[in-house]
Amino acid sequence: MLPGSLITLRRKCGKANCRCATGALHETPALSYGVAGRTKMLTLTAEEVPAVAAVAGRYRKTVDALEAEARAELAGLVARVQARRQARP
Repeated sequence: MLPGSLITLRRKCGKANCRCATGALHETPALSYGVAGRTKMLTLTAEEVPAVAAVAGRYRKTVDALEAEARAELAGLVARVQARRQARP
């Protein structure tokens, strides 16, 4: 599993006669991820994109499931505390 998001970087190369000078920017796939509060980019080859997309997607699903479980646990705790408080004389 990989934390991060698959993105496409679009940029100009700076050459005056390149196609990107008139509008069609160069595109590079990349993995965007965070380390110590900073965003990092890891450029990828076209061959690496499917595998990275699969493992990044699996990471996102796992995190989403864990967050859903945590929200359910919190809701249960809140309900128990509220019930206890309402039962007081």
